[in-house]
Amino acid sequence: MTIEDTRPRSARYVGRSVQRVEDPRLLSGQGRYVDDITLPGMLHAAFVRSPHARARILNIDASDALALDGVVAVYTAADLAWLNPMVATGPMRDGILAHSRTPLATDVVRHVGEPVAVVLARSPYLAEDGRDLVDVEYEPLEPVLDPLAALEPDSPLVDEALGTNNISHLEESAGDVERAFAEADHVTRLRFHSGRSTAAPIECRGVVAKYEDRAGGRYTIWASTQMPHLLRMFVAPVLGVPEGRVTISSPDVGGAFGLKCTVFPEDVVIPAVAKLSGRPVKWIEDRWENLAAGVHSKDMICTMEIAAKADGTMTAFRGHFVTDSGAFSSIPFTPLVDSQCAGIYLTSCYDVRDVAYSVDNPLTNKCQIGAVRGVGWVPGQLAREVAIDQLARELGKDPVELRLQNMIGPDVYTTAFGQTYDGGSYAEALEKARDAVDYASFRERQAKAREEGRYIGVGFSPFVEPTGWATASAAAGGLPNGYYDTASVTVEPDGSVTVTTGLHSHGQGHETTLAQVTADELGVPMESVRVVFGDTDSSVFGMGTYASRSAVLGFGSIRESAGQVRDRLLRLAAILLEADPGDVELVDGVAGVKGVPGKTVPLQQIALFGYFGGTARPEDVQRDALTATSGYSPGETYANGCAAAVVEVDVETGLVEVEQLVAVEDCGVQLNPTIVKGQVAGAIANGIGVALLEDLVYEDNGEFVSGSLLHYLYPSTTEVPELDLLTIETPSAVSVGGVKGVGEAGTISAPAAIVNAIADALSPFGVVIDRTPVTPEYLRRKLRDAERIREAS
Repeated sequence: MTIEDTRPRSARYVGRSVQRVEDPRLLSGQGRYVDDITLPGMLHAAFVRSPHARARILNIDASDALALDGVVAVYTAADLAWLNPMVATGPMRDGILAHSRTPLATDVVRHVGEPVAVVLARSPYLAEDGRDLVDVEYEPLEPVLDPLAALEPDSPLVDEALGTNNISHLEESAGDVERAFAEADHVTRLRFHSGRSTAAPIECRGVVAKYEDRAGGRYTIWASTQMPHLLRMFVAPVLGVPEGRVTISSPDVGGAFGLKCTVFPEDVVIPAVAKLSGRPVKWIEDRWENLAAGVHSKDMICTMEIAAKADGTMTAFRGHFVTDSGAFSSIPFTPLVDSQCAGIYLTSCYDVRDVAYSVDNPLTNKCQIGAVRGVGWVPGQLAREVAIDQLARELGKDPVELRLQNMIGPDVYTTAFGQTYDGGSYAEALEKARDAVDYASFRERQAKAREEGRYIGVGFSPFVEPTGWATASAAAGGLPNGYYDTASVTVEPDGSVTVTTGLHSHGQGHETTLAQVTADELGVPMESVRVVFGDTDSSVFGMGTYASRSAVLGFGSIRESAGQVRDRLLRLAAILLEADPGDVELVDGVAGVKGVPGKTVPLQQIALFGYFGGTARPEDVQRDALTATSGYSPGETYANGCAAAVVEVDVETGLVEVEQLVAVEDCGVQLNPTIVKGQVAGAIANGIGVALLEDLVYEDNGEFVSGSLLHYLYPSTTEVPELDLLTIETPSAVSVGGVKGVGEAGTISAPAAIVNAIADALSPFGVVIDRTPVTPEYLRRKLRDAERIREAS
């Protein structure tokens, strides 16, 4: 294992709760989103989408739409036959069938919401009117909706070209799992269904494109995306042009949460029809489209087994994870981003060496599964932590003590599957959460409440979150592909600083945190630093922002680039100050000689000398000026912590009130504590939704019934209690500056804490919680079943 430079440097900004510099612009309504892009002669697009889960397309008649004044064109798959197929997997993922699709459906539709045709008109309203006039004749077919039934040999095939519904079956084991289960004193088994949810960002997706027919043609595309360079890499081959003829610009993005790191059909169709029509085209997704045809997540049936000794020592884990993949394999991360992530991190913070998992990923006639906050770590965490609470009840042990008994230590640790944790506060985080809910006196309070006919419960969910997603961490997580991220730092002639990065900010506050890092590395005022990202023409290459990677990758790449520039500045200043470079220091944009007050030179003068000082400048400054670009790929970094929830369940209505929610977060050295807390709070709210509210529902005929925010519920301020946000700082042993990522942990950990708290509250009834979301009707059904069982016995 390579140990990176973690020596402390003077830090004026890193570690401080500096106010976000982007907030005044965004809060005053001066942000610029995709829908704000307006181009001369621009047309607006609306998609004709399938109302069926599975059907043959017999005929498309667009004559009535084309007769509508203001409608300019209607395009179908036949008009886009010149496009290359959109192919999932390929070089991005091993162990999964390559699966292609056309941007518009050809002969068959495979889920409600799949795009069939696109209408262009002078306004978005006319485009929608024209869309409603396109007559598509379908022959409905029986849909494949049950993922377990889809695995059966006699199941109809969602994509007949594949010859199977199961696009990936993977198995991995370590140690002697069979022996461990055979010799166990006790085995706990649990089947848990993690519900189907999505990101539902405030800003839905959007694409604006123009095509210029010059030198072979050039596309300029504005997209609400988390990964401009990766989007270009996947879109250009489908359009049939080199990447250099495609510009992707991602302006302000109103939330993403993983949904916008998928490549969608609309990302290709809109630039394609801009070429066909000869005019710029805009498409802005509505909420129904976002819910029905964006990306779904976490619909997974988990079978979890734990082997244990009589004293509670857990000796083996075994899991089987079946992801309902939907109709297509999402690009680029595929449904393995859920199932394999659940399996490969099965041991989490527990010292269990005998481990096995298997995953299956059947296609069904539903929307595709892809990367959304917490990915498969959420279902895996739910299955494991709920099973551990069940084991504690079966053994008559305290669930906190059982976890502490089996927890790894704080030092660097390699799991049974080979992931190397870079040190953490695993037991300390659980103990801190335990103390925050006053666990020592909770059982007394719980017993008293039960005497009053009230049912309260407490649940815990310690976690490990893979962060800093780069080559090493991706390989450890089952994605054996290189990740390349860079940053460029330039001191301008006036002494101001410009940083460009291939990372992207869609709420994380990069304009603040990356400026903090740069200011400290260069010894300049933070106000003089400008951070540029989001455009493939003006930003250096990077893989984008997702998987809690930006703090680690941003800190490392900027520190390397800024370090080179700082060295040049100090040598230039030494010439001006007639001093040795080792005696020069740069603080707040002024260079001075250590120990010689008053002998100083401002940064602007140093920069002017660097640009225009001729041969008096050092040779590398003459050659490279005051700019440097560097890449960075760290070792594996892992955040950790613990969520704890106290809930009250109304057994008459099934309503669950979250009384208290504690989140202990250890993300290493924090760049900005306020931003860290904001990320944790947002993730916790997301986790409450996953646990109690959010559910994308299909009827037995495949009809999608969660197409609005009246039917797809996520938490409001009335469902989120005041949060107890606590932090621990365990610097990473491998990353520059000891930084780890943050952002998904609350979504990973909160659902299991809430489910365990509900099960604890209802333990007098013998209720076993085996799915999310835990809705009132689900709980009432469980309570009625428990009552019938009690009466029968």
